[in-house]
Amino acid sequence: MGIVIDNLDNFCYRQLLTVSGWSAWVRHKTWQGKPEQAEEALIELLAICLAYEYALLLTIAKPQDFEAWRQVWQQPLSMVEMSPQLEGRYIMQWAYELSLQHRQLSKLMAPLPIGVSAQSNRKIVQAVFCIDVRSEVYRRALESTSSYIETLGFAGFFGFPIEYIAIGHQHGQAQCPVLIQPKFKIRESVFNAAIGDLHKILHKRWLHKRLNRLWKGFKNSAVSCFSYVEISGLSFAFKLFSDSLGLTRTVTRPSIAGLDKRVVHRIGPVILRQRGRLIAKGPLVETGIALNERIELAHKALQGMGLSDDFARLVLLCGHGSTTVNNPYAAGLDCGACGGHSGEVNARVAASVLNDKDVRGGLATLGITIPQETWFIAGLHDTTTDQVRLFDLDQVPDDFSNDLAQLQYWLDTASQLSREERAPDLPSSQYNAVLLLKSMVKRSRDWAQIRPEWGLAGNSAFIAAPRQRTSHANLDGRVFLHNYDYRQDADGAILSLIMTAPMVVASWINLQYYASTVDNPRFGSGNKVLHNVVGTLGIFEGNGGDLRMGLPWQSLHDGKMLRHEPVRLTVIIEAPTLMVEAVLEHHSDIRRLFDNDWLHLMCIEPIQNCCLRYCGPQRWYPVSYNIEE
Repeated sequence: MGIVIDNLDNFCYRQLLTVSGWSAWVRHKTWQGKPEQAEEALIELLAICLAYEYALLLTIAKPQDFEAWRQVWQQPLSMVEMSPQLEGRYIMQWAYELSLQHRQLSKLMAPLPIGVSAQSNRKIVQAVFCIDVRSEVYRRALESTSSYIETLGFAGFFGFPIEYIAIGHQHGQAQCPVLIQPKFKIRESVFNAAIGDLHKILHKRWLHKRLNRLWKGFKNSAVSCFSYVEISGLSFAFKLFSDSLGLTRTVTRPSIAGLDKRVVHRIGPVILRQRGRLIAKGPLVETGIALNERIELAHKALQGMGLSDDFARLVLLCGHGSTTVNNPYAAGLDCGACGGHSGEVNARVAASVLNDKDVRGGLATLGITIPQETWFIAGLHDTTTDQVRLFDLDQVPDDFSNDLAQLQYWLDTASQLSREERAPDLPSSQYNAVLLLKSMVKRSRDWAQIRPEWGLAGNSAFIAAPRQRTSHANLDGRVFLHNYDYRQDADGAILSLIMTAPMVVASWINLQYYASTVDNPRFGSGNKVLHNVVGTLGIFEGNGGDLRMGLPWQSLHDGKMLRHEPVRLTVIIEAPTLMVEAVLEHHSDIRRLFDNDWLHLMCIEPIQNCCLRYCGPQRWYPVSYNIEE
């Protein structure tokens, strides 16, 4: 084709971008398998693209067009200069983002309302939520129910990077950010089950799994699929009818498929170190966490949460997940810190570890003393219905019965307040308390629902600061809130962890929403109504073409207006600029995100109580804002 060697890399890269979905999927294999295998697959895909391009040139292109095309690729490639029109748009984008930043800073820098003290008495409940933007709404609602409640923000995997292996399975799912490899295998088991009963449960689920695989293969095979539909199609009429009314689920939840209903509530994670077979005739596998490792994990988690003293009587570790059916984008509504899964498992593992007497003894030697009258309890916030479910209540000592009843009342009240705040943004939602809950539960079971909730639409900022900085501000569910107190981070290790893990994940989420909004045909996934699932690989829009990336238009637009404002993420950290500079100096990849304007960075100097904007290495400039009354 006459491509000069200096332009060959760029030409090949451009070819792969013509099928960016498939290219991205092949590239993704480097995360899951051997890099050299993925590299070979990418070269093979490139060979197909090049052969197709060459065939088009030989059969379709006119000689004069072909020659003009060759001339372009024989010239040295240069950086494209920004046109005046594009430069004007770029300036307007900056102005748009600055105006939003000023509004947010005016809330953060406002003095505490009269009667609200930065220092408060010991709380009855401390509730740790994920930094997810949807948790901001619920945290405000929960704090408004009582002055004896304190909420904190921490990455939703709660510092426990685990692979969770469901009962009857050989391998599990990674319950941690994709930046981190799971270090521990945690198996699922049935509590208080005899060995014989456990073997029966395992055998039943394994048999269900094999039968389900055979049945699905029969339905999807090229030989039997058409005859199957013709013969048995009418038998599904009642199921279609009940699913359409939301009376039944389209499919059984994978976590409970093949299990007796009497067994489901007895299933939970086993944290003690064990060695055994997960399935019959399977290899020996070591699961659980050793005591010294549990102590280390607990110590780091409590430090990251800012919980080193003044523990409440009840400490709620509340993960989050979303309830939807027939939704290929369900993982995008679950917890990003848990690898796109529900945060239930991590919350239960963390609570079990922190309630362990041996772990508490080890923590005491490290300077963290958890009072005997403090109990950690796991919970899950359903972001579709705003209901909160508590786990392992049968393990809670009887002394906490009144405290649990009070906590449940506060959670029910906060759930209702949160639903009322979200209701105006959801079509056909009812405003009556009872009807509102029924309406949102119905949305979560509706297999035709294209937007069961708005997910993380509207996200615009990441704040790492003490809760006192944000507790008085209504941030409209648009901010990732991470607790951070620089006074408890002498060596900057916690800040480094925040900026290299949760902040990066938040930036990925923000850029996914941004790109899907500004150019949905290229970076999004188009019309959700037309989507077809391609195996377990991805999504087609229609019956063919490239794999679609990003978010569907219905997750960003309500039919009349955008629900997500396309702005780059603003990172606001309450800490001395020297501490932030130290992190950037040791992590050049993080610095590049700010130096190349992928993210905005601002620091709230705690001593001067002023805000400074990062404009490059060692360059910080004051930010102006108006204090809201």
